[in-house]
Amino acid sequence: MKNRNYLLFTLLLTIGMFSSISAQVFSNADLTITKLEDKLWVVETTDKTTMYIIEGSKKAMLIDTGTKCEKLDEVVQHITQKPLYVVITHIHIDHAGNIEPFPDIYYHAADTVLLSRIKPYKGKTHFVNDGDVFDLGDKKIEVKHMPGHTPGSIVLLDRAAGNCFSGDAFGSGLVWLQLWPFSPMETYIQSCRKMEQLMNKGISKIYCGHYPYVKKAFNIDYIKNMRMLSEAINNENAPSPKPYNIKVPKIGGPDPTIATLNGVSIVYEPSKIK
Repeated sequence: MKNRNYLLFTLLLTIGMFSSISAQVFSNADLTITKLEDKLWVVETTDKTTMYIIEGSKKAMLIDTGTKCEKLDEVVQHITQKPLYVVITHIHIDHAGNIEPFPDIYYHAADTVLLSRIKPYKGKTHFVNDGDVFDLGDKKIEVKHMPGHTPGSIVLLDRAAGNCFSGDAFGSGLVWLQLWPFSPMETYIQSCRKMEQLMNKGISKIYCGHYPYVKKAFNIDYIKNMRMLSEAINNENAPSPKPYNIKVPKIGGPDPTIATLNGVSIVYEPSKIK
């Protein structure tokens, strides 16, 4: 009987541990918030955009702001009341469209060229550089510049947890490289190689910029496949390229093309890969 009770207690404890992680903790008409790991939450919006909240012992961080979420600053306070860094992975409307409620934001200066594509921001902006570190107390979040999707795309590393928060730098199953201002494919190849090196040195999980589509973190195989596919495209040896059926007005290339390798895809403008 004692052994049976002990096994039952262990089972209930295990269930409780797993239910406390990956458990929905907040929802409203615009979004849901789910706990992924200790002191880490994913915010998934009804239009499939994604934010992440990381809480340290002294400060917290909101990564991206989605397109439009009513009173996002108040929503974040349901999760943490710590002083907040708001860091934007890149200046596209689905990641920076809801920055208005926040008095300060951080992003890479190379993306200032894209500011005209979002609503004017009246708060204070701070530029980040490769290697900058945000100190949250017991957590350190490091910036890495990963251009390609945009000139100023960044990822954010929590090395202690083995986590990378990638925005759209490496896509969410597929990455868009067919948008103005176009970067050479070689730029994206170098970013993939840089990310692969980081994953060889302790980063094990990539939390992407549109989590609702995948519901998981990517591993190193994802980045390896992205790197191999981008190299093939650059060498004009893309596997079975075909027209991409989504054209983005004003900033999208006229002939978007998609190629796929081992389950990952890249959308690119053939005339802009060099």
